Amino acid sequence: MDIFSTLQEEKARLSPSETRIADILLNDFEFAVNASIIELAEKADVSPPTVTRFCRRVGCESFSDFKVQLARTAYVGMRYLRPEPKSRDPADVAQDIITKAQNALFLLHRSLDLVAIEKAAEKLSRAEMIYAFGSGGNSSMIASELQNRLFRFGLHVIASSDHSMQLMMTAAAKPTHVVIGSSFSGRNGELVRAFSLARETGVTTIALTQADSPVAKAADIVVPIDLAEGNNIFRPTSTRIAYLAAVDILASLVAYNIQPQAAVTLRRIKQQLVAHRDGDDRQLLGD
Repeated sequence: MDIFSTLQEEKARLSPSETRIADILLNDFEFAVNASIIELAEKADVSPPTVTRFCRRVGCESFSDFKVQLARTAYVGMRYLRPEPKSRDPADVAQDIITKAQNALFLLHRSLDLVAIEKAAEKLSRAEMIYAFGSGGNSSMIASELQNRLFRFGLHVIASSDHSMQLMMTAAAKPTHVVIGSSFSGRNGELVRAFSLARETGVTTIALTQADSPVAKAADIVVPIDLAEGNNIFRPTSTRIAYLAAVDILASLVAYNIQPQAAVTLRRIKQQLVAHRDGDDRQLLGD
């Protein structure tokens, strides 16, 4: 149950007394979650029975149940209940986005585990088949980007964001294959399962994730990416930029490791683009 979602749905139908209680929840959450029924009633200038009726109105059996639901709501994060005011000016928004992206890249660069990066690139370079796994809006994108970066070097790579497919692909993988997975939270249980299965069959696993997380502990090689999310709930997480940079670093090292093969495949791709799209070779290698 999400009391605040219910409040949004019921707001237009609340009585003046109930509206005052709702306003306290929205504007003084810490008081509401700690107040007794008498204290809440006094602050809202209503009677205790009115508070009880309000509790039932939002789906709670009693005031005690209401307090339990409020306490659970706190775990979601207060920044989602009272988002910090942010400027809507396009110049300010652009500066905020770009500054946070630059900061993410700086923090990644400062904390890069170069040994792990080199090991991961070496394994990818020699793999007969690469499986790139990721689920959710961010990590599925990273899995696709791994495929996008690596196939053009002549490597065999396939990306999957489907948990069942990931498990089946891992079950079919051979020791000469590599599974590389992305998890921003490090708590993707299905990816942990795939990594554990890969370990049983001698398949090397590489994780782009938070250090010391369940996913990291299940992987053979960990490229740790530990960045704070930030408090602006409306701005896309700049951690995405760090993950993309990590993928680019890996891809570049792989390309250098297999430079003759990579150069041949890249030239063949560019030749087709020039012939059928660009007319010259000054455009980007793919859209």
